[in-house]
Amino acid sequence: MVLAIESGFSQASFKLSYQGYQRHSEISWNFSQSNVEFFRIWKASSTGPFVEVTKTPNQFQLVFTDAATLENYRIYVEALNGLNQPLAYSDTIQIFELEMSDEELMDMVQRQTFRYFWEDAHPISGMARERNTSGDIVTTGGTGFGIMAILSAVENEYITRKEGLDRLLKIVSFLQFADKFHGVFPHWINGKNGDVFPFSTYDNGGDLVETAFLMEGLLCARAFFDGDDASEKALRKVVTGLWEAVEWDFYSKNNGGVLYWHWSPQHEWKINHQIRGHNEAMMVYLLAIASPSHPVPSVYWKTGWAGGSYRNGLNYYGIKLPVGPAYGGPLFFAHYSHLGFDARNLKDEFCNYFTQNTNHTLINRAYCVANPLKHKSYSSECWGLTASDDPGGYLAHEPGAGRDNGTISPTAALSSMPYTPKESMDALRYFYFVEGYKLWGKNGFFDAFNPSKNWYATSYLAIDQGPIVGMIQNHRTGLLWKLFMSNPEISVALNKIGFKEDVNAVEEDQVDFCKIYPTLSNAGFRTIGTDGSEIEVLIMDGQGKLVQEIHARHGELLGAQLPPGSYFIEIRFESQVSRQRFIKI
Repeated sequence: MVLAIESGFSQASFKLSYQGYQRHSEISWNFSQSNVEFFRIWKASSTGPFVEVTKTPNQFQLVFTDAATLENYRIYVEALNGLNQPLAYSDTIQIFELEMSDEELMDMVQRQTFRYFWEDAHPISGMARERNTSGDIVTTGGTGFGIMAILSAVENEYITRKEGLDRLLKIVSFLQFADKFHGVFPHWINGKNGDVFPFSTYDNGGDLVETAFLMEGLLCARAFFDGDDASEKALRKVVTGLWEAVEWDFYSKNNGGVLYWHWSPQHEWKINHQIRGHNEAMMVYLLAIASPSHPVPSVYWKTGWAGGSYRNGLNYYGIKLPVGPAYGGPLFFAHYSHLGFDARNLKDEFCNYFTQNTNHTLINRAYCVANPLKHKSYSSECWGLTASDDPGGYLAHEPGAGRDNGTISPTAALSSMPYTPKESMDALRYFYFVEGYKLWGKNGFFDAFNPSKNWYATSYLAIDQGPIVGMIQNHRTGLLWKLFMSNPEISVALNKIGFKEDVNAVEEDQVDFCKIYPTLSNAGFRTIGTDGSEIEVLIMDGQGKLVQEIHARHGELLGAQLPPGSYFIEIRFESQVSRQRFIKI
């Protein structure tokens, strides 16, 4: 973290507020005078002269420092008129940088990203804007993710429980009277009046996928606000009413065995888009089967969700992918429906979806490490392909020519924190310490960047920001998983579908008395952190089957003869056990 001590100039006429971090500080102030046009920020080292940092019309500024060293520096701000003449000066703050732990860095990312859904939400509806330039256009699915971000913020004490509850009451009060189509919300809504805002020519009605993400968040909120006071009871009542009003069965188009994405009162089924997996829309079928009022038969899991080209079973970079398209597709497939659905110890007839998402993430990262298209900056630390803005507009980025144009999206790696905690933390550190000067803004990391084209987004998208907060929270505390899975309708639906406990699920132990390095290599790995005593090393394949048992000492090269693939490494020493993942490429 960063600590700062204030010391004032005698001519200071307004005060600075600040929040400090390892590589940057956030400076803000409140100064109102009619002829002020700009503010100039000045910075000086602990002993050097002041130099101008920037000039801005805003009363907020990020001040970055050299990532390689910890710095002590001073900051002050002067108010300027249109002729650049100083009108007033702030006090001066003295800042001392301190190294941040991984936990502090994750908290920083969550706290700042949460701002998008708190400070920049629509003032009337409380819902999340589609993007930071959307004005009155608010988004249904992105608001579902934002609701989960609000719950995370309450648990982390960024806001109070009452503040979170009041915002949720504002949102659901608005939703009660917003346009719906057989209980299903449109993709976009006018945040002022609740009218549908067409997403495209024929998409001016209900959007079942966006509605599923909204309900995912609302069901988490219903479980979170479980108190006996009138306000929490009222929230639960309204959420239950919205949830039970969704006519999932109507969107089956006469019980045809599959659900449809869109319906419009003017164009009806014109778009005719069937929802089939494997993609981001698993939540649709889970909730449709779970619905207490308008359910579809559980067989829809097979005929609809898994009714298309679903199974995969191939190996990519030695990592087996149970279901889904080649290389797994964009990484948001592993995030949107899994903010609430805790698949860690469950499996259906196809796979364990936590394993699916972990392997999908590892394949995405391995592709970036291999970098077959030779994009700039791709590495084991700079990785993550998913849907986001890019230099040409917006694209669902994924491995392979035609879908990989050199654009890295921070949400891809950061929202995968539960699956690949070490690898995602490496990416977080890279994004902040190496690219942060261009990539970090008021609401956390900007949407994407393309080093090959020296392009950095200035945009924030609700559907990319929300999973960062929520999935990091699941990694840290499991909050959203606990909340969503506690809804009684969900366990009933999982039983109907045929989910069973996965007794072979392998989870990483959080004991870090010993680590392996590297975690991805074509040679092997070595142990780090032991004292030289003999350790026992068990190497298991991706299915948990023992491949090799070794007695070794610290620093020895192990696994050199393993074929390419994904492995679980279990290290034992006395009563301590550490489990980690290793990929041989």
